[in-house]
Amino acid sequence: MTELTRRRLLSAPLFAAAGSPPNIVFVLVDDLRWDELGCTGHPFAQTPHADRLAREGALFRNAFATTPLCSPSRACFLTGQYAHKNGITDNVDRSARSHQLITWPRLLRDTGYETAYLGKWHMGNDDSPRPGFDHWISFPGQGESTDPVLNVNGKVEKSRGYVTDVLTERAVDLLGRRRSKPFCLYLAHKAIHPNVVQRNDGSVQGDINGADAFVTAARHKSLYAGKTPPRRGNYQRTPEGKPALQRTLAGVPPLSAATATGDATILNRMRMTKAIDEGLGEMMAALERAGSLDDTVVIFTSDHGYFYGEHCLGPERRLAYEETIRIPMLVRYPRRIRPGVKIDAFALSVDIAPTALELAGGRGGAGMHGRSLVPLLEGKRPRWRDSVLVEYFSDTVFPRIQKMGYQAVRTDRWKYIHYSELEGADELYDLREDPYELRNLHGDAARVSEMKARLGRLLAQTR
Repeated sequence: MTELTRRRLLSAPLFAAAGSPPNIVFVLVDDLRWDELGCTGHPFAQTPHADRLAREGALFRNAFATTPLCSPSRACFLTGQYAHKNGITDNVDRSARSHQLITWPRLLRDTGYETAYLGKWHMGNDDSPRPGFDHWISFPGQGESTDPVLNVNGKVEKSRGYVTDVLTERAVDLLGRRRSKPFCLYLAHKAIHPNVVQRNDGSVQGDINGADAFVTAARHKSLYAGKTPPRRGNYQRTPEGKPALQRTLAGVPPLSAATATGDATILNRMRMTKAIDEGLGEMMAALERAGSLDDTVVIFTSDHGYFYGEHCLGPERRLAYEETIRIPMLVRYPRRIRPGVKIDAFALSVDIAPTALELAGGRGGAGMHGRSLVPLLEGKRPRWRDSVLVEYFSDTVFPRIQKMGYQAVRTDRWKYIHYSELEGADELYDLREDPYELRNLHGDAARVSEMKARLGRLLAQTR
């Protein structure tokens, strides 16, 4: 979005709806799969507060990250634009560009909201305050799981404790303050990312998929002991008909059971999620004490998913398979959303920005690729998208997936993946007959042609 577009947007009265605009609390989890919550079908995950959001609000059953990688996904959520437009296309140091982003909290602040950003910014290692926030609490890059050093409104502070709890405590403090303006709190957790150091080129130092890299709160170390995580039908299935994953690469072992994410790692990630859910509960309790819970839009989602051994994959969570592009998305706001709504229409990370602006009473969306989800949340049946675009721009962190940039299009039945850097590697899946994406049907020339045409239209619409 250009500065001119921003001024044009703000020239229209934002608070067009009657009554006071709601507070907005947006909670973004790092690497949380769509199927890791009780309300999304996990058999033993203890996530009562996320489940409450679903029970008292709306659950999107087909939500997707438009780029399944940390930095780009965060920029997509904040701007409502695809990565190829907002300029945050990978995890390298894009600090300067990220200072220029026109974000939806920034637009809300310009129209009278008090705004706060807490947690992982992760568009470069620069943790300095970004435009549009009255309160800023962040940390360099990935941050630390224990005793994180924080940038609090431009000043360095050493905190004590587990990072999820530290962020929760700060969030509860902000939510409990008296104020005369509507409030927007954007909380981006470090969890459930591993505790690794990120360099400016986007590479990381440390074992990104080992169980010990996923640091849990001390109180949760024995949680889920003896449990066996559920597995999908493509678990430890070595790739067939996937030329991109079957390449022989120097120093890179072929995919096998040994490369799949292990149970200990999965359980530690679930323990980290438990702390996030407890924090969500504390935040909702703070809003209840203030008498403002029902006047607050609470949105809970994730930047992308993670592989738990599907196709024998582990941390290479940039690919276009279901396990990493699908995300949980929950919204509670009883003033406009009936309890227990389940929505099957496609929802995207880029939809959050126009949705937040409309819920705030505005006419937002100029220059954004996303669409407001408000009509769906209110039970209406607008004409809606029947396909989604997912994109990824290759980086060098995981040798196995170098030169695997792609554009993918997904419908309710079909998925086509075009690898922009590899010849003869494209993939086509019939998700109705093959939900685990095991049989590449790229030989179906007519279907491939149709999906290529869809992809072309989506790319043209998001220029």
